[in-house]
Amino acid sequence: MIDLRSDTTTRPSQAMREAMMSAEVGDDVYREDPTVNRLEETAAQVTGKEAALFVSSGSMGNLLSLYINGGRGNEILTYRNSHIMLHEVASPTVIAGVLPIGLDAPRGILEPDTLASHLHPSDYTTSSVSLIEVENTMDGTCYPHKILKDIRALADENDLKVHMDGARLFNAVVAQKVAPSEICQYADTVSFCLSKGLGAPAGSMLCGSNEFIKKALKIRKMLGGGMRQIGILAAAGVYALEHNIDRLTEDHLHAGEIAQALDQCSWAVVDPSQIETNIIFFSTVGITAAKAVAKLGEQGILCFATGKHEIRMVTHLDISAADVLQCSRVIKDLI
Repeated sequence: MIDLRSDTTTRPSQAMREAMMSAEVGDDVYREDPTVNRLEETAAQVTGKEAALFVSSGSMGNLLSLYINGGRGNEILTYRNSHIMLHEVASPTVIAGVLPIGLDAPRGILEPDTLASHLHPSDYTTSSVSLIEVENTMDGTCYPHKILKDIRALADENDLKVHMDGARLFNAVVAQKVAPSEICQYADTVSFCLSKGLGAPAGSMLCGSNEFIKKALKIRKMLGGGMRQIGILAAAGVYALEHNIDRLTEDHLHAGEIAQALDQCSWAVVDPSQIETNIIFFSTVGITAAKAVAKLGEQGILCFATGKHEIRMVTHLDISAADVLQCSRVIKDLI
């Protein structure tokens, strides 16, 4: 099967497994795991932040930032279809105690003017906006630097924090040919996943100031996120950061090739020029997305229906050039 459901389905390579097996470990709750410490130092350096914290998932990383910088009883502004709105089991409200305000945005890219229009004077009867949350990439679309810069300026003018859900941060880094710190400079806190395109089996990083990470460490423990000899997993993260960033270019090229094949089909509608990274969204014509997904599955191609007439495909390091050719053949032959 050629699995295009998500880049979360990647499996550790043999070299990554060997790094995990040979990892030096200690008790991370006591902050004595040398491999975790190395991973956190690397993540902080790469993103240009003072410190970083290894967390179990991107959802936990986002939650910690919303909990600390959002603040109970406050509003946060985000895209209405962002991950924190749809796929984190309402944890911003249930646990962090913040009120997410979901905004409309073309392709999920929030414009400063849209954000500004939702800032309002507050009195003792109303909640206040405390944080802006952006997701980069947003379903494969990279945030333009100009927009990030303007959002940062808006936040500074209104004493707001900015959190970046950078689950696929390094896809944006590679696509835009910039250093991670150039993107991360516009956010107070940044989370990024090790377990998606970077190919690690689990874990995410949360990066920010020394003061913020000190608070995050305590809240992580409160939420049950304190782990012991976790250097075995951290070693996979170190390997991923050292070996699996530049190769993301291959995933982007593969996504472009699949989009080109879809563009040649009568049953699919897609604009290949809009495919910036490794995620493809396309519409179906004359067939429901569910039926098309089923037919593709019969031919060995796994993907998701995200709407009645919308499908998502995601390329990753377990998808080879040969897989892309086979996928393209199946797509073109699908009736």
